[in-house]
Amino acid sequence: MLYCQAVSRWAQALASLSKVGTPTWRVLTAARAQGLLATNTPHWSKLRTKASSKFGGQHPAKRRVMNHADHRPTPQEPLGSGFGHDTGAAAIVEDADLSGCVAIVTGGYSGLGLETVRALTEAGVQVNVPARRPDPARGVLAAADLGGVEVFDMDLGAQDSVKGFARQYLASGKRLDILFNNAAIMACPETRVGPGWEAQFATNHLGHFTLANELWPVLADGGARVVSLSSTGHKRSGIHFDDPQFTNGYDKWEAYGQAKTANSLFAVELDARGADRGVRAFAVNPGGIMTGLQRHLTQEEMVAAGWMDDAGKLKEGFKTAEQGAATSVWAATSPMLDGRGGVYCEDCDIARPTDPESELARVAGVDAHAVDPGMAGRLWALSAELTGVNAFG
Repeated sequence: MLYCQAVSRWAQALASLSKVGTPTWRVLTAARAQGLLATNTPHWSKLRTKASSKFGGQHPAKRRVMNHADHRPTPQEPLGSGFGHDTGAAAIVEDADLSGCVAIVTGGYSGLGLETVRALTEAGVQVNVPARRPDPARGVLAAADLGGVEVFDMDLGAQDSVKGFARQYLASGKRLDILFNNAAIMACPETRVGPGWEAQFATNHLGHFTLANELWPVLADGGARVVSLSSTGHKRSGIHFDDPQFTNGYDKWEAYGQAKTANSLFAVELDARGADRGVRAFAVNPGGIMTGLQRHLTQEEMVAAGWMDDAGKLKEGFKTAEQGAATSVWAATSPMLDGRGGVYCEDCDIARPTDPESELARVAGVDAHAVDPGMAGRLWALSAELTGVNAFG
């Protein structure tokens, strides 16, 4: 898999002790012998993992993982990343050198997307942001000292616009190491786009489905990681295969739940289809964050949902936008996920399956319907039929 690997300056310093092909344990043993570090050094296990990725003999931005064929299902269980709920995106790539890497972040000029772009850019990634309103997006990014980010015109709710951006990107000759399917709308009034599609399903899922399929040539050129933003909203609804466009009655939360389940199932199926080319996909729950996503909700609705009190104070457990972006950045760059994919992540680790008996069942873990391979394949077929796009024939 070709993807951006986070490599600490510690690992870069240790490189002077190694030769290409030297086993990692020998490098670390030599470092200890020279007094550079001890086994009780903070974050020793993370250092060892990063060193393992560094000493593969290739620059991290050009590294290819050679176990493409080893596509065993990844267990839906935590790895023990060492990060957690309160980790910020910057901490995930702290002291990392991702120069030479290229990413696309949809919705990369507000909320979680902006913090994702900030963390990646500070680590040296060349970031591209397709935006429905490109001029305001450029203004926001420039104001955030991110003026070097390239902005493109793209409306996820319009299939022709998505295809147009993909053609433009392919024609540019750029490669692509990470695709973040980040942009979303939530609980909007009933809205129809394109051929009468329900807007949340069309924007959050079908737009990103078409984007990834149209960009397949660069995703597959050595292998990329794809990060698909889901949420605990998936617990509200599975896929309404009998009426995915809600033509028989619209419920904004059911529609949002369907879209977030679709985002998760998309990652499951893309990973299954793309792993033999080194393309791995991950669904991500960023957690509860107040961003522009809530623009269609009144304060009364958010109070009733238990998100805040009458004075507007957020419930304990909500994250900042930077904390919310951390799991996306972790899924995109962590060497711990080398050779893994098709799983749902939260709090900077692979999530556990939902425990229905837990008092946290509504907000923690992933429900079975959102990672079900059969449902994922069925959704892919439906999406291909609706959009007329399928990179896999």
